[in-house]
Amino acid sequence: MRRPHALLLPYPAQGHIIPLLELAQSMHINHGFTVTFINTHFNHARLFSTFPPSQSTATNPSFNFVSIPDGMQPGDDHNDIAKLCNALKTFMPLSLEQLITKMNNQEHDKPTCFIADQGMGWALDVAKKTGLRSAVFAASSATTFTSVWNIPNLIEQGIINERDGSAKRPGQVFRLSPGTPPMNVDNLSWNCFLNSESNKIIFQYVYANNKAMKNVEYVIFNSFYEAEKEIFDYLNSSNMLHIGPLLSKQTSPVPFARCFWAEDKTCKAWLDKQRDDSVIYVAFGSLAMLDQIQFEELALGLELTGRPFLWVVRPDITGKISICLPEGFSDRIGDRGKVVEWSPQQEVLPHPALACFMSHCGWNSTIEGLSNGVPFLCWPYFADQHQNQTYVCDVWKTGLKVMHDENGLITKEEIRDKVEQLLGDGEIKKRALALKEIAIKSVEKGGSSFENFNTFATAFKHNV
Repeated sequence: MRRPHALLLPYPAQGHIIPLLELAQSMHINHGFTVTFINTHFNHARLFSTFPPSQSTATNPSFNFVSIPDGMQPGDDHNDIAKLCNALKTFMPLSLEQLITKMNNQEHDKPTCFIADQGMGWALDVAKKTGLRSAVFAASSATTFTSVWNIPNLIEQGIINERDGSAKRPGQVFRLSPGTPPMNVDNLSWNCFLNSESNKIIFQYVYANNKAMKNVEYVIFNSFYEAEKEIFDYLNSSNMLHIGPLLSKQTSPVPFARCFWAEDKTCKAWLDKQRDDSVIYVAFGSLAMLDQIQFEELALGLELTGRPFLWVVRPDITGKISICLPEGFSDRIGDRGKVVEWSPQQEVLPHPALACFMSHCGWNSTIEGLSNGVPFLCWPYFADQHQNQTYVCDVWKTGLKVMHDENGLITKEEIRDKVEQLLGDGEIKKRALALKEIAIKSVEKGGSSFENFNTFATAFKHNV
């Protein structure tokens, strides 16, 4: 019996690449799959620009990285999600088909299955055409997936418009079923972009992907039952499996980069010098933006807390060429604060010095914080992040929301006060630690996610 060979295709954004790499690594190490990981040329170059040149990814022929064009033109903004989605569905299918056809003509290691990110659902038609079994990986929560899956029902119930997914009644709160958490129609993942035309393009893109997913063998989620039990009970499908949390617990046999920015490892030594449960960790992911006024207000808020903080400040977070901290900020803070361009987050979150996580509530950060028992201070930016905040604050009750003032600003006083409220509430910490234990047990032998992963992997090895 030949070795199974999985092709994996993430949506071209860091928050999608990271968990799919975790899945690929687990399939390779724990289940014996050969893996080919397909990035766009643009993101392939970004990932490996952060990788130490002394280390090679070519040392393990059973774990490979390849790339294909995304259809964007030189100089195009790859953070323009509407433009990117249009390019992906228009130009990428042919390049993907050519790649798979070439691999199918190999004598050895022909691909046997294809796993597409939910955001790349169009690729499932290519997999079918080239004779590959297929599955979908949801990089977002099961709740976000289910809201997309239910687009036809939302249209039928008069909650959204069929043309562009916009709200029939702005601000309407609804539930997917009586037992599921409430959702605000304005916060559906396709309704959170800068303008109505972008929302329309992205809605039509995800709706088309939704239709393409109808006949896949499995949908797998980076989540666990107790985190979203109402949703998993609602889905109630033997081919929709939670397999998370997907977190690195072992060294990969082939070294590779997971991030678009080089990780600053010096923050670990700084954390070692801090008292247990003292540090505010601030990180807003790879896409969230703050204008200069809000950025400075956040800095002053961290200063006001009087507590040590580790703050991840991407070079592009304010959209300007250089980062401008408030005058005298660095001198006043001294060693109490540590500012880095990017952190090794999966190593930072378990550190005993951490007291809380100020987060944009992207699903990766949410599931990572949850799995480490860290209380959240929620600051969502767009897409699914508002719904993730609902889980943190209203369902799990492991965090608090920061609130905008009448001018749309989150003030330094609000930041200080919410930090004190969060860290003064021992019940939030107890709930966070209890959920951590449940998350850990789910991926241990006998846990529901562990067993689901085995079910999925075994099925895709069958008849190889």
